[in-house]
Amino acid sequence: MTIDESGAMDINQIMSYLPHRYPFLLIDRVTECVVGERLVALKNVSANEPFFNGHFPGYPVMPGVLILEAMAQAAGILGFRTNDSKPDENNVYLFVGIDKARFRRQVGPGDQLRIEVTLERVARGMWQFNADATVDGERAATCEIMCTLKAVG
Repeated sequence: MTIDESGAMDINQIMSYLPHRYPFLLIDRVTECVVGERLVALKNVSANEPFFNGHFPGYPVMPGVLILEAMAQAAGILGFRTNDSKPDENNVYLFVGIDKARFRRQVGPGDQLRIEVTLERVARGMWQFNADATVDGERAATCEIMCTLKAVG
C-alpha cells in the first residue's frame, strides 16, 4: 500500500497509522497530507453509528467528545506520518490537553465531517495542533490539541 503524492489514504492505510478499531475508529479517509504541516481527513457520519442509540433517541446528535476524538485521531496520523513511524505495541499518542474547544454546529446522520489539523509546534516531546471540523463548509468545532508519544508495554 503506497500513499499517493497528495498524501491521500484509504481506510486500510489509516488503520496502519492508528491503533483504533470499530467502533472507535473515527477517520474514514485522508484526502490530503503535507508531512510536518497539515492533514485533511473525512468522517462519514452514518445513521448506524452506535452512539446515536442513546445520544439522543429521536434527535440523533454526534457527541462533541467524539468530534474532538476524531480531530485527535487526525492529529495522530499527522504526528506518525511526520515522525515517519507507525504505532505498535510499544508506543501510542495520548492526549495531554485540549484547549479552546468550541462547538458551533450539531453533527448528525448523513453529515460528512471534514477535519483539518495543522501542526503548530513540537517541543520536549509535546505536539501541539490546531484542529477545525466542518460540515458542508460550515464550522462544527474547533480546538487546540496537545499530545505526546508514550511508551507502553
